[in-house]
Amino acid sequence: MDRLIYSAVSGMSASMVRQRAIASNMANAQTTGFKAEIFDSRPVTLDGGPVEVRAQNRTEVRGAQMADGEVSDTGNPLDIAMQGHVLLAVQAPDGSEAYTRRGDLSISPSGVLQTGDGLPVIGDAGPVTVPLGGDVAIAPDGAILLSDPAVPAAAPERIGRLKLASATGSELVKGLDGQFRVRGGGVLPDDLDAKLITGALEGSNVVSSEVLVEMIEAQRLFEIRTNVVSTARDLDESAARLMRLS
Repeated sequence: MDRLIYSAVSGMSASMVRQRAIASNMANAQTTGFKAEIFDSRPVTLDGGPVEVRAQNRTEVRGAQMADGEVSDTGNPLDIAMQGHVLLAVQAPDGSEAYTRRGDLSISPSGVLQTGDGLPVIGDAGPVTVPLGGDVAIAPDGAILLSDPAVPAAAPERIGRLKLASATGSELVKGLDGQFRVRGGGVLPDDLDAKLITGALEGSNVVSSEVLVEMIEAQRLFEIRTNVVSTARDLDESAARLMRLS
């Protein structure tokens, strides 16, 4: 009987992981550049002695759906939209290099170019800092251009370039902070041929209707597994009553 309960409870735990991932996707359906999390569920059998026949269900988030989201024009010279396998390099809070598709850039009061969630953007020589008082724009090739408002006729000056990394051929993992990293450590190479859509933002690739259906399915599966535990309890009690009668 314990085999049935063990498998059912393991399945309930997997359902909870799945529901958390689906809830995260639902909450970020309107987040700029968000990529829907994908999860993998597989049976795992324990080896060794009496526990060998007890199977469990293992579910965990293994990555993200990298399909492009819808691009909308904003007219903001600091907004960029990435397409294909291009990722923007940013500096994570721990100082490591991470990657994102979030392109709503802004300049902090100290002159640091950062994403909408406050992470410094990495360029040719580390985190990008721009002089205050100038007009900053991003070119389609990722170049950072600075114009002097006092001399509007002058050509913009190139002060650096965003690191636009190529994810082709690399295995990425998505952290709890929503940023992408190379599995096992390391950094992605700079894609010098990458192109951006400037003055535009890429939206989330989450399809709200599909995620809602997935949440309903996950809730029903959790209820079914809960009922299995309840049924196992009833069977155990019935067997105990029969033993007392005999």
